[in-house]
Amino acid sequence: MEEVKEEPWDDASWSRSVSETVNGSHELTIKGYSLSKGMGAGRYITSDTFSVGGYDWAVYFYPDGKNPEDNSMYVSVFIALASEGTDVRALFKLTLLDQTSKGNHKVHSHFDRPLESGPYTLKYRGSMWGYKRFFKRPLLENSEYLKDDCLVMHCTVGVVKTRFERSKHGVVVPASDMGKDFKDLFESQVGCDIVFKVKSESFKAHKLILAARSPVFRAQFYGLVGDPCLEEVVVEDIEPFIFKAMLLFIYSDKIPEVYEVMGSIPMCSYTVMVQHLLAAADLYNLDRLKMLCESRLCEDINTETVATTLSLAEQHHCPQLKAICLKFIANPKNLGAVMQSEAFLHLKDSCPTMLMELLEIFASVDHTSSLLLSRKRSVSSIYGQDLTDGGAAESVNPNCKRIRRRT
Repeated sequence: MEEVKEEPWDDASWSRSVSETVNGSHELTIKGYSLSKGMGAGRYITSDTFSVGGYDWAVYFYPDGKNPEDNSMYVSVFIALASEGTDVRALFKLTLLDQTSKGNHKVHSHFDRPLESGPYTLKYRGSMWGYKRFFKRPLLENSEYLKDDCLVMHCTVGVVKTRFERSKHGVVVPASDMGKDFKDLFESQVGCDIVFKVKSESFKAHKLILAARSPVFRAQFYGLVGDPCLEEVVVEDIEPFIFKAMLLFIYSDKIPEVYEVMGSIPMCSYTVMVQHLLAAADLYNLDRLKMLCESRLCEDINTETVATTLSLAEQHHCPQLKAICLKFIANPKNLGAVMQSEAFLHLKDSCPTMLMELLEIFASVDHTSSLLLSRKRSVSSIYGQDLTDGGAAESVNPNCKRIRRRT
């Protein structure tokens, strides 16, 4: 009988499903804790929204507790899904920071330990997970977690993502390095046929490459009224380092770092460079660069930069960036600092209609918070009981059957 040889394992095809969490954290600081007491059960202080795993989240802190029957004896803490989503599976970690050097933080975590029923599932926007009896108020107020009438909460969310992997055969193709090659061409100045005079500096480039990337350059060099024999262009109303940054993007398809543009002694921050680059991208119809600048500015918004970024968003027709800036300013914890900035005073004088839009955002944020609160008794909301009393966290499924979970 002929012996059948098995296929070597190295040559066998394979596949696997990999489930893992995409983690992100947010820190909520509550200053003036004593002034928040007396709000009433079910009334809360909320963090700004933060993004993890493609979803928005928010932390809700109830100084007088979430449930009236607890008679304000506990503070409650919950994490809510603040964006649209269906059956979002996640792990959570809530940490109340010990504000001394002892590091005795109060931690409730699902990470690094098995859960009998798996991760928690949040059914839709407004679903919550947390603890109605997170901490007894008298104990909290005499603890080292409260310092100078201030509490600090650290929240970590781990959104469960599943990806599929399989074996690959054949030649492994490296990632494209076209951008690097074109950037090297620009820096070497080989074959350049156009010179840009930008104030006291000059930049050489290639007309065909510029025309391929920018409709403005295409029209200038090869349009109906363009001049293909043009050898020099004087550029006004733009700083030399910004024009150089724009040229580097045209060749490499990446926003350059500050040191690539200005050397070892930068004249401005990365955020300021990107703000100017947004205006240049709009001027030369570089749509991808404009969107990249919007994305970077969204990531770097703070009380010092938001007014200038908002002004640019309005001037250069960036509705998404504008909405994010307005929402940031409308947050009560940011409003005071922003209104005292020189950029905001200039914005108020140059664009008074922006104040009306800011008031509309105030109303919208308040309405969103009310919607989240109205769903607090939904059967698909996920909530917890007091772990300090030995209770197990509890979730409620859509069929109203309670499921006990080990915490």
